[in-house]
Parts: sequence; structure tokens; C-alpha cells
Amino acid sequence: MLTLKNILLRPHEKESALVKLCERKLHAPCAYFKILKKSLDARDKSDIRWVYTVECSDRPEPIVPRSYERAGKLAPAVYIAGAGPAGLFCAVRLLRHGLKPIVLERGKPVEERERDVRAFAESGALSGESNVQFGEGGAGTFSDGKLNTQTNSPLNKEVIETFVQFGAPAEIAYLGKPHIGSDNLKRVVSAMRGYILERGGEVRFGARLTDVEIKNGRLTAIKINGVREEAERLVLAVGHSARDTFKMLLGRGLFMEQKEFAAGVRIEHLQERIGRAQYGSGYAALPAADYKLVSHASDRAVFTFCMCPGGVVIPSASEEGGVVTNGMSDFARGGKNANSALVVQVKREDFASEHPLAGVEFQRRLERAAYAAGGGNYRAPVQLAGDFLGDKESYYFGEVKPTYAAGTSFAPMRAMFPKPFTDALKAAIPDMDRRLSGFGAYEAVLTGVESRTSSPVRILRDERLRAVGTEGIYPCGEGCGYAGGITSAAADGLRVAYEIAKDYF
Repeated sequence: MLTLKNILLRPHEKESALVKLCERKLHAPCAYFKILKKSLDARDKSDIRWVYTVECSDRPEPIVPRSYERAGKLAPAVYIAGAGPAGLFCAVRLLRHGLKPIVLERGKPVEERERDVRAFAESGALSGESNVQFGEGGAGTFSDGKLNTQTNSPLNKEVIETFVQFGAPAEIAYLGKPHIGSDNLKRVVSAMRGYILERGGEVRFGARLTDVEIKNGRLTAIKINGVREEAERLVLAVGHSARDTFKMLLGRGLFMEQKEFAAGVRIEHLQERIGRAQYGSGYAALPAADYKLVSHASDRAVFTFCMCPGGVVIPSASEEGGVVTNGMSDFARGGKNANSALVVQVKREDFASEHPLAGVEFQRRLERAAYAAGGGNYRAPVQLAGDFLGDKESYYFGEVKPTYAAGTSFAPMRAMFPKPFTDALKAAIPDMDRRLSGFGAYEAVLTGVESRTSSPVRILRDERLRAVGTEGIYPCGEGCGYAGGITSAAADGLRVAYEIAKDYF
């Protein structure tokens, strides 16, 4: 087996050239070839190259039998509240350990959920249980589907392999910045559901966790839509918007703490402008350009988050009377605009109290202020970046037209945010423009608010990943404060499944 690193190809060169190179190195026909890594080097805009690491051999790849399945009858059930990445990956791994997952999802299957999300954008008719936040696949289903993560968990590789197994594009296994796209994520989620059902697990929709019974520090039962079922194991993979669930769990004695997060706006530019700024005149021959920016120009960190090349800004409310935004791209990233969250660090001092759920109330205040500023019916308040920086009212759009489908109204961003937030954004935008030309363009559109970047609460857990002081409950994933994106949430679901399996085998 031969591994070749740092192979360079220009954008117009075909990957078949890699096979020919391998054959020259092997002095034989290439019977086995695999791309291990592919990334784009755009540091020199006049000479942009793809950088590859490949593996090859003059012999076929040896087939190593790999079995995940345990034979025999499934063991006692493990309830999982939430069918986002943490819950689904936990369920798949439990099955492979011979345990029976029962996935409880308060929302609808992804196919029905997609229709509800579209109807909300078109009519303003919000379904409180089926929206961008709630439903099969979790909030990440309506995103860009980015899989890059800042964590170095050894489970990340299993996450990627599992996504590919269930229908994600094979290239996510080697791309330097892998993404699935919202269109592919929906199919992957549906395939995972099918796998769970075919192997004896359960997936229940319209099934909201409404209560837990704890006796002598141990889970004994749960209530689903008010109906009691005995339960010994419950994985809390509820997502960062399950505010009613957090309140219920706090009332049942689970230990929680405030968690800092970030909040701000969505900023939109023409994708073509981002491409030119990142890659120069040859941008059209390359994938849609992205960016990631951080500014420390004020006493609060400001950063871009969930950048969606060729994407749209989507209505993402889950409660009546609040405007929430998010970004979404399909795999092709073929839209006219680029957008990303532009968010400001939220500190505990911004919360009104020491209550564990004070961060939830802070989010609500922002969302309700945005609803009022937008004029109701979930229209989003918008302002041109240049007008925001100059403290002027906006009256017309330039070359950038907002993609938020529920409608927009011009309103100053200061109507929603405390002054320290607007001051931080005003300092950050010109600072970021110095590193990405055009980021602070006058006609760039700011849309409020981006408030659901991560969970505002953490449910404390011990070294066995159990809720502190409570046997049988396992806080898991982003909603409970232990992940920050699709990959890390899925990895945490795997981690919890491994821990639960230790109690049985």
C-alpha cells in the first residue's frame, strides 16, 4: 500500500490524473485507489490548487469483515427524547449493541415537517411542534449540513462513515470542509429511521416528553403526552429549543446551570462577491466560496457562524410572537446569495438573574423585539449594513435582496439589541471587512435575529454521562450543552450509547 501526500491539481484538471500518477509510482496498474483527503489551497489567488492525499496499491483492497450487529433478542428498551443527530446516532449505535431504542420525537417525520416549514414561510402559520427547530432530524436538517468540527473526538470518523452508509455523498469522507446540504440530510434522516424500524427499534412522532418520575435518585417512569410508561433509561437529546422540557426537568430536580452562547443577525452578500474576494477572477471554476471570521475589535468577541454559501435565510421560530432566523443551503450551494450568522458573545451578566433558565428568557426578549420591529406575522426586521454603521434608516435594497421568505420590514437593529451588542457589531463589521473585502459593503443586508446559535443551558452530568444525582437519565447533545454542531452532537450520541451498553454487557 502506497500513500501519496500533497498532490496538487489545478481546478481544470481531472481527478483521473491522480490514478495515472499512482500507476507511475507503483510501476504497475492501480488495482486499488482511494482519496483520503482533499482541500483547497487559495492562498495565492493567481495559482489556486486542490491538495490531495491518496492511497493506492497494485493489489485489490483486502476485505475485512466488519459486523456491528449483536445476535439475539434486543435487550430492555432505552428511551431517547429527540430525533436530532444526537438521538438518531445514539439509537443506531444502541441497536448495534443489541439494545432497543425507542425514539420519542415531538414533531413530525421529515417529509411532513418540510411541508410545515414551507407553509410557515409562505403564510405565517406556525406549527409549534413541527418547524425548523422541532421534528425529525433536529434543527440541523434545515442548515448547510456542515460536518467540520473543532472537536478531535475519535468518534468523528464513525459519524462520517455512518452518514455515508445512510446515503450522504461519499466525498464527505475526505473533503477538508465536508457538508451534506439540507436536501441530502432529509434523505439521510429518513434512511436512519428506516434502519431503526427494520431492526426492531421504535420511532414515535408527535410524542413529547412531558414528565419524568424519579424515586430514590433513580428514573422509574416517564410521561409521553401525559401518558405514563415505566422506564429505566432515558437519553435527553432534546435540542436547544426545548424550553418547556428544560423547565419540566428543572422542576423535577435535575441540576442545571446557565450557559453562555451568542446572538446577533444574519448577514447576506452576493455569492459572486464572496467568490471574487476569496478566489479572485477564477472563482467560477471553484465550489461556492465560504468564510469564517472572528473579531476582537471590542470587548465582546464577534464571529460568523453557520455560513451558508449559495443559501437562504429561513424563518425559524418555534414559539408564537417571536422572530428567529437561521441559514440553509442545499448540497449544490447554487443560490444567488451567501449568508451567515454574525453573532456577539452573550455573557452571564446580560441575563436578568441567576436562574438556570435566564438565558432562555434573554433569547425570548430578543425574538419578541424582532417580531415587533418586523411588524408582526413573522416578518423579519432588516437593515442595510451601511445604514446600520451610519445610524441611518434603510428605505430600499441595493444589489443584495433578502432571501427570508416570510417577508421583511425595514427597521433599525438597535430596536432589538442592547447597546453593547450593536456597538460590538459596529466595531466588528469594518474589522472583518479588512480581512474579507466586501464583507462590510453598504448594500449587505442584516436580518434579525439569530438567537438559537446554541443552548443557553447545560444539564450537568457525571463521568458516566448520567445526570448528576440521577440514575438512568443521560443528558446528550447540543440541547443539553455538550455539543456545538451536527458532528459533535452525533458523536455525543454515540458516546452515550457506548456508556449505556456498559451496564448490559
